[in-house]
Amino acid sequence: MEVLIVVGLIVLAIIFIIIEAFFIPGISIAGITGGVLSIVAVWLAYRNLGAMGGHIALVSTILLIGISIWGFAKSKTWDRMALKTNVESKVESIDEEVIKVGDKGTTVSRLAPMGKVKINGHVVEAKTADDFIDQNEEIVVQEVYKTNVLVKKT
Repeated sequence: MEVLIVVGLIVLAIIFIIIEAFFIPGISIAGITGGVLSIVAVWLAYRNLGAMGGHIALVSTILLIGISIWGFAKSKTWDRMALKTNVESKVESIDEEVIKVGDKGTTVSRLAPMGKVKINGHVVEAKTADDFIDQNEEIVVQEVYKTNVLVKKT
């Protein structure tokens, strides 16, 4: 009976440790529970089964936890859960020949502090360092970055 209890605790410990390692990020209840269960299983083995039974339980617990984590990481189960899509899109860059510092335009959306503006017929992402700027307000370009422009209210 004692052997079944020790084996059951080791199996539960392995399950909790695998849950901790692969499904729950960080240190959580599952990892702590798995660690405590493995310690209790080894302690019970030493107490009830003697030194030889305790040594066997200790070595087998360490080996089984390592083999289980390695086996789960190498299994196709992990591949089926993984996201395999590639991002094909890219951020449009602003042509510094089309939009220059000092150009004027209007806001297409409210800048709070970021939004869309129309400058020289092009709608681009803009941000303001000052207060919020409402829609359809006149703005002037202060700085041109690769993906957006810094504007202020005229």
